[in-house]
Amino acid sequence: MSEATFTLSAFGDEIAVKLHDQLAVMTELGIGRLELRTAWGKNVLDLDDEEARKVAALCADAGVIVSAIGSPIGKSAIDGDMGEEVRKLDRIMRTAEIVGTQRIRVFSYYPPDISTNAHYDQYIETAAERLAQLADHAAAHGYTLLLENEKEIVGDTVARCATILRLLDRPNVRFAWDPANFVQVGETNVTEHGWPQLGDAIGYVHIKDAHLATGEVCAAGEGDGQVLELLTKLRDAGYQGVLALEPHLAIAGHSSGFSGPDGMAYAANALRQLMAQAGCVEMSG
Repeated sequence: MSEATFTLSAFGDEIAVKLHDQLAVMTELGIGRLELRTAWGKNVLDLDDEEARKVAALCADAGVIVSAIGSPIGKSAIDGDMGEEVRKLDRIMRTAEIVGTQRIRVFSYYPPDISTNAHYDQYIETAAERLAQLADHAAAHGYTLLLENEKEIVGDTVARCATILRLLDRPNVRFAWDPANFVQVGETNVTEHGWPQLGDAIGYVHIKDAHLATGEVCAAGEGDGQVLELLTKLRDAGYQGVLALEPHLAIAGHSSGFSGPDGMAYAANALRQLMAQAGCVEMSG
């Protein structure tokens, strides 16, 4: 019998702008973990200590735990000021400390030309070097970085993500698998061919799906992201971690998205149906 356990989390800003509204809907849906990306329309990178303490207090009152910081670090130019990236990480780590999480989502940088990804391989080493600096800085303070795949970022395809992680080789860097983002860069049968390369590195999963033909985002199981197959692989591997709902059902922006309360409810139900099919045990709270 598999020892895998799955805890649902949600990007609260997909539900509403105000944090207390986010938390109220999450409570109704039985989702006890929050992905903190924006609150009151303000990006997590821009929250000050007082605002972070307000987040912590509201979450405590609602019985919700912040599972990770959905930071925008690494969604910047690959030739930008590295000192500024470290300063951003310091701010994010301070907020993470206040709200009580050790996990911070990051990306692997924009190449100078994003009109095509045909030349992205030449930036892999630079991306890995920049991420290594961030990873070492984070490790010194006890934080784990979750590297997410994303379109228009160096780490967009399975192969490039695998190479970046191999070059990084940092124990405090784990991979955050996003099925929809893989589909949107043309990856087909992504779980089938991506699991052998990335399965051992997965430390987090973002849940949204997409259609290969159009790139349109949809609920889990409705597109070409092989989410059911991914859940099955995770179950068989004994995964004990988070499935973070990021549905993008109403607005699918490049840096954020929106689904509304009904959209989040629809996405949560779709995921839970797939989990039941795969025999995935959901942890409560």
